[in-house]
Amino acid sequence: MVRKHFCYLILAIIITSCSTNPYKTTEKAYNQQLKTLENQITSKEAQTIPPISPVIIDTTYASQLGIIKDTLSKTGSTSLLNGISTEWIGTVNFNLRKPSFVIIHHTAQDSLQQTINTFTKTRTQVSSHYIISENGKVVQMLNDYLRAWHAGNSTWGKNTDLNSSSIGIELDNNGFKPFTEAQISSLVALLTKLKKDYNIPTQNFLGHADIAPGRKQDPSALFPWKTLAEKGFGIWPDAVLEEAPFDFKIEPALRIIGYNTKNLSAAIQAFKLHYIQTDATSTLDRKTIDTIYSIYKKQVQ
Repeated sequence: MVRKHFCYLILAIIITSCSTNPYKTTEKAYNQQLKTLENQITSKEAQTIPPISPVIIDTTYASQLGIIKDTLSKTGSTSLLNGISTEWIGTVNFNLRKPSFVIIHHTAQDSLQQTINTFTKTRTQVSSHYIISENGKVVQMLNDYLRAWHAGNSTWGKNTDLNSSSIGIELDNNGFKPFTEAQISSLVALLTKLKKDYNIPTQNFLGHADIAPGRKQDPSALFPWKTLAEKGFGIWPDAVLEEAPFDFKIEPALRIIGYNTKNLSAAIQAFKLHYIQTDATSTLDRKTIDTIYSIYKKQVQ
């Protein structure tokens, strides 16, 4: 009898081991799609924008990303705190996350090469997707789908991790001189491509100072925000300002626009650095109030 039961057990094991995985086809599709995405995010091919001499920098992408079997493609079981273990069944419907913001900076350094050196040293813990030099040369240092370390501690609306949802662009400028025509021309060309590629909303083209009031001042008051807004990258107040209503509240309006208003004075200064520029103080004069009202109306439309 024992021998008979043992034979049944062996037979059951053989049948089980030979049974077809019902998800074999979808697992294969998952792995193929994953391989495509791995190739996409490790690509270092030059991107096509209006004729700008490319700078090719080998940052050994694949090794830095750590794309190996137990990281990006990890499919094992995970034990949860309640004792339940997850089961892996790969979906066939997925892709890479897409950025929804562009954050513009000035480097506050003296040259393109100095900034490249900064972004290629581990100890600095800072990076950006693109750098644009004074002569219009564009250097891409990170794939758009990956998370650069450019925004730091920042907030816009309810978004408290701009690094995870944005593309960072650094302009080679020390913060005290005008931006060059060639530099802005390349910036506009790049923004045109990014806006189209990722369907980035017009109002989501911002400066570092916007998302970090009081902590950052870049890009400086010399940055041509109006020119960018006219080309569809950001919003701009009406030429003739409508007077704000008597009961118009500044703090909630700035918060609705997107500013962190925990330090209201810093938020006002950051707003004025972007939209008034000739005066970046925290003074709330008539022009400032009416400008905030104008941007507030555009943001809530």
